[in-house]
Amino acid sequence: MEWPTQCSSETSRELSSSPGSSIPLPTSVNTLSLGPQNTVSTAAAGHLDISRLNGAALRSLVILFDGKKHLFCHHMVQAEKGFLREGVSPRRTVVALLGLHRLTETGARHPFDFETIEQTLFQNLDWVDGVGDLGLLSWFAALYAPAHLERLYRRCDLETVLVSYRDARQADTKHLAWFLAGLAHAKLSQSEALPDLTDLAVETYHKLQANQGEDGIFSHRGPGKYIGRLVLGRFGTFADQAHSIYALSKFAQAFHVEEPLEVAMDCAGAMCGMQGALGQWWWLYDSRTGRLVSRYPVFSMQQDGTLPMALFALEKASGLTFREPIHKGLSWVYGANELGADLRDPGGAFIWDSIGRKTQTAKFWERTLGFVGISSHVRNSGLEIRFKAQPEHFGWLLYALGSSGL
Repeated sequence: MEWPTQCSSETSRELSSSPGSSIPLPTSVNTLSLGPQNTVSTAAAGHLDISRLNGAALRSLVILFDGKKHLFCHHMVQAEKGFLREGVSPRRTVVALLGLHRLTETGARHPFDFETIEQTLFQNLDWVDGVGDLGLLSWFAALYAPAHLERLYRRCDLETVLVSYRDARQADTKHLAWFLAGLAHAKLSQSEALPDLTDLAVETYHKLQANQGEDGIFSHRGPGKYIGRLVLGRFGTFADQAHSIYALSKFAQAFHVEEPLEVAMDCAGAMCGMQGALGQWWWLYDSRTGRLVSRYPVFSMQQDGTLPMALFALEKASGLTFREPIHKGLSWVYGANELGADLRDPGGAFIWDSIGRKTQTAKFWERTLGFVGISSHVRNSGLEIRFKAQPEHFGWLLYALGSSGL
């Protein structure tokens, strides 16, 4: 089996006409079967071919990989003659590896040299510029590279990270969630070589919890004095909610505490209550009022990656079930959406990025009206598919659903 690791201009032209056709993969049909603890019946699942979704994610990551730099690109966009890969991202590489390792646990084949990619990430940590990056690295290492985890913690001053890194001082919700998840996975690894992480995890939990409003919604950051911080300290994105739910669930599981589960369930309940009629996980929320502020864009990554990941973790920690909203969200990707369009590319190479407003003016007015509590009507003719791909999308998808294999 031949796997391309470069996206040359020739490959780009080929992708523009028949995406993924040069990357054969086994695509045996599998309904929404997500491992022994993550299984939905065939009837309830409506024959969603999760194995094919995983195959598309793997194909996408092959195309998004920079074989010379041993890292995944930042993103790929549609260009005049095909698709253009832009930059590289260590952070997005970590997320991609989380998903790929989850997939390989099923015995699935892939073309990546994990050892070389991991060496590229860990040999020079200059790219780590906050607790978010440190948390993602800890999360990955605890699950799949324990030797790196011990060295990582030896090189970092864990006692000062919450004050030395800017994202921690600003109480960035998603980054605090990643850090808390990393600490939880480190604890679950049961490595005797690690320091006691309890106090640091509890402090991180309290910083994260302080960003949650009374209705369960998390703001993007902690409160501040300046106008930008005032806005970010009130409104939170979907990503802030999803990653907080996951981190709180893992923290409760790892440190055997109940309170974080209640915090996570409050957020999950609020999100499920505002899920769109077609299964949309909307974009922006008001932590002060608990209301939806801006619906678009709706990202595929929300529908098939971060939200399933978060709710499956909460299911495991709490014993509750969230299969219906998960299924509705996945169905949106398969075509049960505003445009009636399957977000999976016909050639099987990509799952497209999102559905969003066509014009900047429409985006501005939706958010402006949303900030003052007025909901704006959206015509389907004013929406479009964004033909873009990001490795973190496919990493989170495989991390959530990869246990179904190919």
